[in-house]
Amino acid sequence: MTFNDRTTPLSLLATRRSGKARDLIAPGPDSDELGRILAIAARTPDHGKLAPWRFVVVPAEARDALAAGIVDAYRADKPEAGRLEIEAMDQFARQAPTLVVVLASPKVESHIPLWEQELSAGATTMNLLHAVHASGYAGCWLTGWAAFSDRVRDLFGAAPERIAGFVFIGTPSRPLDERPRPDMEKTVSIWGGAVAKGI
Repeated sequence: MTFNDRTTPLSLLATRRSGKARDLIAPGPDSDELGRILAIAARTPDHGKLAPWRFVVVPAEARDALAAGIVDAYRADKPEAGRLEIEAMDQFARQAPTLVVVLASPKVESHIPLWEQELSAGATTMNLLHAVHASGYAGCWLTGWAAFSDRVRDLFGAAPERIAGFVFIGTPSRPLDERPRPDMEKTVSIWGGAVAKGI
């Protein structure tokens, strides 16, 4: 399959590949395209119909403010941080033309286990990446320090919410390299059960 092979649903799934956020350039999806992408992302397994996640779009004009917020949070957590660390934090929010922050937003009052709600947040993030690919763009799901910082989380929401990921979206500046994939013979097994094994 070629890099641009998006002719069937299975080829879409087989060719999706994450891009590096720093290598994603304009154009990114316009507001209508992004709306469709997010609507598709929301079509995900969700026990109890809780929608235990939400999306925060960070527009281009808000990137400076987000970068400043991340840098302030990093300095508060790591007062000994050096210049290169601070520069890396500053650049984090400025990558790619489009940024969507996915928040796991569990409904703690529900009887649905929190683990299932967290799995749903992960599934919606994966659906987001598939919708990005199907729309002709590439995405990059990043976490890192910022995703686990309560101070950064508080820029978007409040506990018990958590950042599931920063999804950067744009056009690859070069064809994406395929990455090593799992050895399916080591990943897939057949369970025979105690009766089948004669135990």
